[in-house]
Amino acid sequence: MHLFLTFLITVTLYCLSSFAGNLASAQTTRFPTLWKSGDAVLQRKLEDVVREQGLWKQVKNGHLALAVVEMSDLKHPRLAELNGNRMYYAASLPKIAILLGAFVEIEAGKLEESDELYKHMTDMIRYSSNTSASYVLSLVGGERILEILQDPDFALYDPRHNGGLWIGKTYGKSSAYHRDPLYNLSHGATAVQAARFYYLLETNQLLSPQYSKKMKEILSKPGISHKFVKGLQKVPEIEIYRKSGTWKNCHADSAIIQCKEYKYIIVGLSDSIHGGKWLEKLGLPIHKMITGEG
Repeated sequence: MHLFLTFLITVTLYCLSSFAGNLASAQTTRFPTLWKSGDAVLQRKLEDVVREQGLWKQVKNGHLALAVVEMSDLKHPRLAELNGNRMYYAASLPKIAILLGAFVEIEAGKLEESDELYKHMTDMIRYSSNTSASYVLSLVGGERILEILQDPDFALYDPRHNGGLWIGKTYGKSSAYHRDPLYNLSHGATAVQAARFYYLLETNQLLSPQYSKKMKEILSKPGISHKFVKGLQKVPEIEIYRKSGTWKNCHADSAIIQCKEYKYIIVGLSDSIHGGKWLEKLGLPIHKMITGEG
């Protein structure tokens, strides 16, 4: 009897372990990687939109980068990009990395949730408060955020793909504490890596569904109407989850857009003084490209 019980317990534990392993594997392989989701049809349409808006030269000379992910079907995302893996100084856009760092630590029980913290995170994202960004950054720790960005589970900064999201400086007058190793940028991004951030968020691959929902709430209701938001402001029934960035001649914008049955990601980066206007100009045509309107 003793041997039988030992055998039964061993088999049960093995089955549970196998089930847990298969479940974990299913969760990690349920959604495809954006790196292999390029779509030739969407790519051609994006190139046509950029040409029609008179911005092809700006793409060719490297002053404009775009990434668009059509993800109405989350299991079958379609990616189009132009200069998508080119690293840019992205100003305040990488504050999404600070937001991620805070939620990773909250979920791990290393950072306590509070009304004050949520107000700082909201002000950091919706109104791009530098004071709040630096405060939340100090709570998480700059090097800890860089660890999270480079964690293989996220790989939001990856030298194999020419970098990505990077936070190596507070949003103030202090010196950078850790510039990115490829381009020496203090606040950097590539368009595709910013798009990956939003896709991983939308598919609960960054956080649990509970905290993914809380992060999206902070990203909602943009408090600054410019760039993509201004270009899309007259579209009815639209929801925007967004973070932008502006500093001198550098302009960035990034968002999840939901409208009726359509859901997509749009990211734009520019190192031109005119970049903000370019992104505003592209917002509505890209929306119509996705929805087939107009």
